[in-house]
Amino acid sequence: MNDASADRPIPLTAPSGIDRAAHHRLDEAWLAAAWSHPTTRVFVVSGGQVLIDDRPDGTTEIVTTPAFEAPMTETHRYFLGTDTDGVSYFALQKDSLPGRMDQSARPAGLREAGMLLSPRDAGLMTHAVALENWQRLHRFCSRCGERTVIAAAGHVRRCPVCGAEHYPRTDPAVIMLVTDDRDRALLGRQVHWPEGRFSTLAGFVEPGESIEHAVVREVFEEAGVTVGEVEYVASQPWPFPASLMLGFFARATSPEIEVDGEEIHEARWFSREDMEAGFASGELLPPYGISIASRLIELWYGKPLPKPGDVV
Repeated sequence: MNDASADRPIPLTAPSGIDRAAHHRLDEAWLAAAWSHPTTRVFVVSGGQVLIDDRPDGTTEIVTTPAFEAPMTETHRYFLGTDTDGVSYFALQKDSLPGRMDQSARPAGLREAGMLLSPRDAGLMTHAVALENWQRLHRFCSRCGERTVIAAAGHVRRCPVCGAEHYPRTDPAVIMLVTDDRDRALLGRQVHWPEGRFSTLAGFVEPGESIEHAVVREVFEEAGVTVGEVEYVASQPWPFPASLMLGFFARATSPEIEVDGEEIHEARWFSREDMEAGFASGELLPPYGISIASRLIELWYGKPLPKPGDVV
């Protein structure tokens, strides 16, 4: 693999500088003191979005407020951690984002904001969006059906009837760049994607299955290609709504392609020359830059993929 761009971090994975301080989540006195501290910063998350602000210096940051200026909420208050200066961060889950007089602030989801925010703010937003997604989808006890209540500063839901505790789920998914003996890359296009958009293959790990076996199975199921060697590369949190992407390189043992026709509409082998020509003509669209798929392809391709609007 060509690692000319290997030093660039994968989006959403750079160290955030935030200590999640999980040992404080059950300490109500500590949480109350942290909430009332003048340095504490708070932001609202709603429907996977937060308010972001493009600053005059070219940076983008989450719009935060002191706790005493934050919207009121009785239960949906999530402690996210503290930074190296001792500043505590909380997210509030609301039905809508607050209005802003500042015209430079705007709502944004993680797919956009994750490419713009600092590692600290991207980490905070990823944590908050993941908790919000889980909280919205798991309001009732899976054991007895009773409505659950929030505990542990947003990281647990407890059933008041049967006593069961429920924790946020993270579903492991494999995503892989497959190459053949001619060092061509296998890329596929999902049924609902626009014409010309190709990316790496991916799929969820099944119960009782290792991640390596999941790579082999998913590649064969989606593209009919058999895989031998599998090499782990990196992981990426992907709260859409609750996944952890586990990135791999894999080596095909045969080049024949037979797509499943359900998830994958088309799959092709690309040489680096094929890819460069496709980008230049506009016939090939790269995956979205925030995804680990882009970095897996870049590591093979040897240089950054074009962004929307770039002239190759």
